[in-house]
Amino acid sequence: MTDASTTSSAPQGARQSEESAVTRFLRATEVDTRMLGMLGALLLIWITFHLFSDGRFLTPRNLWNLSVQTSSVAIMSTGMVLIIVTRHIDLSVGSILGFVAMVMGVTQTSLLPSVLGLGSPVTWVITLSVGVVIGALIGALHGYVIAYLAVPAFIVTLGGLLVWRGAAWWVTSGQTVAPMDATFRLMGGGPNGSIGATASLVVGIIACIGIVSMILVGRRNRKRFNFPLRPMWAELTLIVVGCGAVLGAVAVANSYPWPKGIVKRYAQANNLEIPDGGLFIAHGIAIPVLIAICVGIVMTFIATRTRFGRYVFAMGGNPEAAELAGINTRWVTMKIFILMGVLCAIAGAISTARLNASTNAQGTLDELLVIAAAVIGGTSLGGGIGTIVGAMIGAVVMQSLQSGMVLLGVDAPFQNVVVGIVLVLAVWLDGLYRRRSV
Repeated sequence: MTDASTTSSAPQGARQSEESAVTRFLRATEVDTRMLGMLGALLLIWITFHLFSDGRFLTPRNLWNLSVQTSSVAIMSTGMVLIIVTRHIDLSVGSILGFVAMVMGVTQTSLLPSVLGLGSPVTWVITLSVGVVIGALIGALHGYVIAYLAVPAFIVTLGGLLVWRGAAWWVTSGQTVAPMDATFRLMGGGPNGSIGATASLVVGIIACIGIVSMILVGRRNRKRFNFPLRPMWAELTLIVVGCGAVLGAVAVANSYPWPKGIVKRYAQANNLEIPDGGLFIAHGIAIPVLIAICVGIVMTFIATRTRFGRYVFAMGGNPEAAELAGINTRWVTMKIFILMGVLCAIAGAISTARLNASTNAQGTLDELLVIAAAVIGGTSLGGGIGTIVGAMIGAVVMQSLQSGMVLLGVDAPFQNVVVGIVLVLAVWLDGLYRRRSV
């Protein structure tokens, strides 16, 4: 017995000694290597653009604007994850955004003022509700044709790309609709569309409490079901890194001040005296960023903690087996596209509020950014694999590329070239990863 245990433990100890410190760290913390690689690529992109833009990229102003610009794509990418996981695709999300945004613009500028009057406090609520309902109906239409009429999603959504882009033009004959309701505009960010330094710090502390609670609850559940436990140092590392990232993001948001002109008008309106050094008022976290974070949390819960989410991944892993197991795959497919339509409406509201206008070109080529964000974030085009968090980080990667190229003065056509190359590269890497994991 002693000899057998000695001989069996020796190779195991030898293997552990041969492992690098990085490998042992990744195994202990259970960090997703694809996610870590994506974060490393994002950091490399940021540093490269910062160096070539004479130090203008990694500034509070640019990072704050980057977070706002990413919000709408990040929201839509969470729905695209579920669509791609089930081996479908949606090429119409940008056109749906443009059409719904135009309808919301007309609703609050032409229809509601004649009924409720200008400046009604419920204008933004009704407008957003109208947009969400229309987005859901469009998604239901796509889902029904795909699921019950057996038309491939590629064809249906390609047709939707053309139909809803044309419909957006038809609503106002191509005219831009502006300005938006004052309360509705808060969803677009800006000095008034941010929550300020104090509220941002509170949000950061709540997020840190949530991170600690998730790790502690996860450890307790592992003990309860006799699953292997992570070492305590690994748990503490995850807590420190997670909370550090959250508080660092809050610090960046709080270090970006209001423009001097807005501060001056604010001080005059509130009878404040501006000191010699100027009055510093922090933006804090932008409201569209908070909306995107809330959507990400809800979508993560749906994907990982609900029966619907389990059905989605089961269908993506093996559609035939899922149907034989009793899953109503048609109805699940339809619900996925309804959810995608709702997310397009929310993204359209943020985009319209940020621009303070509804334009005919709104959402153009957003479908490429959304698909690229999902694939870069680890969603496999082969189905069955994908994460909401990964897609949202992928959205940050795509928007970072665009923002950096704008700072460097790169022409818009070449920006599209880069986006196309990144999309193809992401799909190639996904195929390479799948082949190695088999």
